[in-house]
Amino acid sequence: MTRFTREELEAARDRPVPDVVADGLTVLFCGINPSLMTAATGHHFARPGNRFWPVLHLSGFTPRRFEPSEQGELLAHGLGITNVVARATARADELSAEEYREGGRLLGAKVERLRPRWLAVVGVTAYRAAFGDRRAAIGPQERTIGATRIWVLPNPSGLNAHWTAATMAEEYARLRLAAQE
Repeated sequence: MTRFTREELEAARDRPVPDVVADGLTVLFCGINPSLMTAATGHHFARPGNRFWPVLHLSGFTPRRFEPSEQGELLAHGLGITNVVARATARADELSAEEYREGGRLLGAKVERLRPRWLAVVGVTAYRAAFGDRRAAIGPQERTIGATRIWVLPNPSGLNAHWTAATMAEEYARLRLAAQE
């Protein structure tokens, strides 16, 4: 993995990262916002401590563990990636409540346009903030966006220590099984 200086990472602040999307995906995974490492590399979930890629494989979504640089290969598996908020920050707590709300509005429009079967928001706090649903919990949601169902997944950040890779993989696998029905 390429090593970046503090200055190079800081230069990536506020930089958006292109979505990995197509019409009619099975699952569109939605992160909170890009990290500085993600923005510097242009690859989603690129921070070394982020467990998204290992959990995606452990849950059975991918046949092997992909590297962030292989994100484009997700499309062949009916999977994609976007974010609630497009701008990169060092920490999610740098985002304002208004950014989350606006991100939720824009995400809703994106989902209506792309029509994935499932939208999987990785992070219950982000989902609550973006969609104004303070009671949301991990798992399938009652809310839909058009015909798209919504599932809230644990945030794969290494900072989310009370979820292990194994317990996260179990929850991601529940979504995978629901998406196959």
